[in-house]
Amino acid sequence: MLRALIFDVDGTLAETERDGHRTAFNRAFAEAGLPIVWDEATYGELLRVTGGKERIRHFLDRCPDCPALDEAAIAALHRKKTEHYTAWVQSGAIELRPGVARLIREAEAEGLRLAVATTTTPDNVEALLGRAGLRGAFHVIGAGDIVPAKKPAPDVYLWVLERLDLAPDEAIAFEDSENGLRAALAAGLRTVVTPSFYTRSEAFDGAWALLSELGEPERPATDLRTGRPVVVDVNWLRARLEGGVMQN
Repeated sequence: MLRALIFDVDGTLAETERDGHRTAFNRAFAEAGLPIVWDEATYGELLRVTGGKERIRHFLDRCPDCPALDEAAIAALHRKKTEHYTAWVQSGAIELRPGVARLIREAEAEGLRLAVATTTTPDNVEALLGRAGLRGAFHVIGAGDIVPAKKPAPDVYLWVLERLDLAPDEAIAFEDSENGLRAALAAGLRTVVTPSFYTRSEAFDGAWALLSELGEPERPATDLRTGRPVVVDVNWLRARLEGGVMQN
């Protein structure tokens, strides 16, 4: 029986990476006097590393012309980046992807439990959900450094499932990246994947559903495997679980 939906955040709830997180990193670098600018292509490569602090360390370790920073300096830099990002979100410069708010509200009305499982910091999650008026719908927020091993490790999903007191077959995960999918699958979760700007060329073997987005009744999404129109709602999810996938 379906009891919960568990959402990744960046790329899944909203397109936040290219013009949000990337821009915030660059502003933090400039304020710190660092000669670092991440263009779109560079940032796309860096997204293979999960976690903002981990991303900075990965880049610095491979940049011979960059200054050496210890972990405290990296953490401070990341905090400044988070300030820029959350201000951007709170300004209203971001919208949730199609179908996201509708599905969350429908799930809440149906009595399903809602959770977040992400590598982004709690402040980023709070800013996005708060701006959208959805924070109160979520029972569990697994974010940032809540677990030591980040995606593609399954730890954050296992942490969330434990706090929901649910088995993996009682929940469905929503992801946009291969790393996220691998994490959800390793936790035993069926996973709906909606690729984002930076993940469209990734492989999503094992995804329970692979869709362009969640869709709206007036503008359905596309099932990327069949080409059929789809609007993901609670009835669609339940029908698919029961083996009778609904066609829109």
